[in-house]
Amino acid sequence: MALIVQKYGGTSVGSTERIKGVARRVAKYKAQGHQVVVVVSAMSGETNRLIGLAKEILEQPDPRELDVVVSTGEQVTIGLVSMALMAAGMKAKSYTGAQVKILTDSAFNKARILSIDEENIRTDLANGYVVVVAGFQGMDEDGNITTLGRGGSDTTGVAIAAALRADECQIYTDVDGVYTTDPRLVPEARRLKSITFEEMLEMASLGSKVLQIRSVEFAGKYKVKLRVLSSFEEEGEGTLITFEEDNKMEQAIISGIAFNRDEAKITVRGVPDRPGIAYQILGPVSDANVDVDMIIQNVGVDGSTDFSFTVHRNEFAKAMDILKNQVQKHIGAREVIGDDKTAKVSVVGVGMRSHVGIASKMFRTLAEEGINIQMISTSEIKISVVIDEKYLELAVRVLHKAFDLDQEAV
Repeated sequence: MALIVQKYGGTSVGSTERIKGVARRVAKYKAQGHQVVVVVSAMSGETNRLIGLAKEILEQPDPRELDVVVSTGEQVTIGLVSMALMAAGMKAKSYTGAQVKILTDSAFNKARILSIDEENIRTDLANGYVVVVAGFQGMDEDGNITTLGRGGSDTTGVAIAAALRADECQIYTDVDGVYTTDPRLVPEARRLKSITFEEMLEMASLGSKVLQIRSVEFAGKYKVKLRVLSSFEEEGEGTLITFEEDNKMEQAIISGIAFNRDEAKITVRGVPDRPGIAYQILGPVSDANVDVDMIIQNVGVDGSTDFSFTVHRNEFAKAMDILKNQVQKHIGAREVIGDDKTAKVSVVGVGMRSHVGIASKMFRTLAEEGINIQMISTSEIKISVVIDEKYLELAVRVLHKAFDLDQEAV
């Protein structure tokens, strides 16, 4: 008998028929003698609908009240799923994040989990219940409802699996695993049988939308076995996310090509080259809660420097406003320019540690297609480049082929 946590995303519970399908799947696991905890998202489109309602009332909704509104989406789902389980002959009980006592900090709309009181869940499991938990939400120590940010249901699922020391955390979604790249862009992309936590973390941070990055961090930190499966297929082994020493199934140098269309590049030109200048530029940007990604600084012969970095496209206008109206004059920069039509493409693989020439192969492949590289960033297991957005799809396709990731190369 195993303790399994199953997380179902919005499309997996997008209708009452699909919710009944979840109940049928859970019934199979129960019939095998397993204990099952089900973590669910809101029904597909529901969170956007609720945010839209809030914005009809207030253009910039109050963060605390917005969490009160959007958390209701998952509350509806847990009730419906519990009813479906009951209709299928199982004992079931639903819990909101607050009822579980998923304690978070007070950062409304993007809270982080601090602790989970799993005692009630353990008691229910011991008494034969399937426990259904609302993903994406918790409460702070003052009793306020909080939400974990987009994709936070994945994090809830993994965090509960860690708290319960579950045998496996299964993430059910609308894809049947993790692919070498987005198959909608590259039809030759193939599903990986396994991938390391490190690689998955890089893929998630670089734009792969299969798993939310914090859920992968949680799984790696607490050694939770993670498996990505399709909720629309009855059978299939999905993709197992595991540790490097366990990942003997595939020995590819590169595991995947990740990409992100939502990049914007900003350059502060003619910056005095002196200690502390990077903080003077990025400090005000960080204070406005704008996340900075790649950074490049070039020192010129005249003692000045050009300072370039990337931000999410949605935060481009805010960052440009801060730099032009607060930073430029204060530090004596010549100008601030920006481009919100850039994209990031990355090659990811633990095999880079033991193989040379990956970077040169990547750069040569792009050069042969006339694709100019604007910025470069590297780590032990990834190389990322910023390019013009119009070349994104071409870049992904040619790199996928160059690193032998196409199906026919397997």
